[in-house]
Amino acid sequence: MTDLAAQRQPDPATPSTGAELTSPARKPKAKLNGARSFWLKQLHSWHWISAAVSLVGMILFAVTGITLNHAASIPGKPVTVEQTAILPAPLVERLKAFPEETTQPVPEAVARWGAQALKVQMAGKATETTPDEIYVGLPTPGGDGWVTIDRASGNVVHEKTTRGWIAYLNDLHKGRNAGSVWFWFIDVFAVACTIFALTGLGLMFLHAKGRPSTWPLAALGLLIPVVIALIFIH
Repeated sequence: MTDLAAQRQPDPATPSTGAELTSPARKPKAKLNGARSFWLKQLHSWHWISAAVSLVGMILFAVTGITLNHAASIPGKPVTVEQTAILPAPLVERLKAFPEETTQPVPEAVARWGAQALKVQMAGKATETTPDEIYVGLPTPGGDGWVTIDRASGNVVHEKTTRGWIAYLNDLHKGRNAGSVWFWFIDVFAVACTIFALTGLGLMFLHAKGRPSTWPLAALGLLIPVVIALIFIH
């Protein structure tokens, strides 16, 4: 009986012909749909490009968001520097032809002298001009400044106040007194961040099927600020 059972058992050393045992055929790996593959490539490309463009800016704006939120707790010691000078006589004479009450910038020759003698940029800056004095406001990120010119004597006073690097970066965050180039940079940076966020949303959508927590986490990210705004902000 034992010999009969042994005869019925296949010899492991004997190669299988496939007739005795049939195993289910391995399913070929599913190919990505053409449209899905296209969008995956496009979204990945735009996502990393926008991330690279906005990386430093996002770090700057994130950090200064914290410093702005705690501005009252961060000490800042203003430092004021004052300079005095005498406007050359030919330029004093030229100011006699300057309108007595105006907001137009100082003459170009006076602006060039200020850039050389006081290291200040008055060119194109609006003035507060009276018959006795010309005042030029020179606010900067993280500080303030001004120049006054006595129209009769030519006495010039320049004062500049700075409040430190944190105040400087905070003002860059707000775009305060940073000029037109920084103004446009903020717009370009905002567009890059928007592209980064939207392409991230698109990638979340394409991968959500294999990541069940995707949409609950996204909904939580929306729900938390809404609840805080409705309940705790008055």
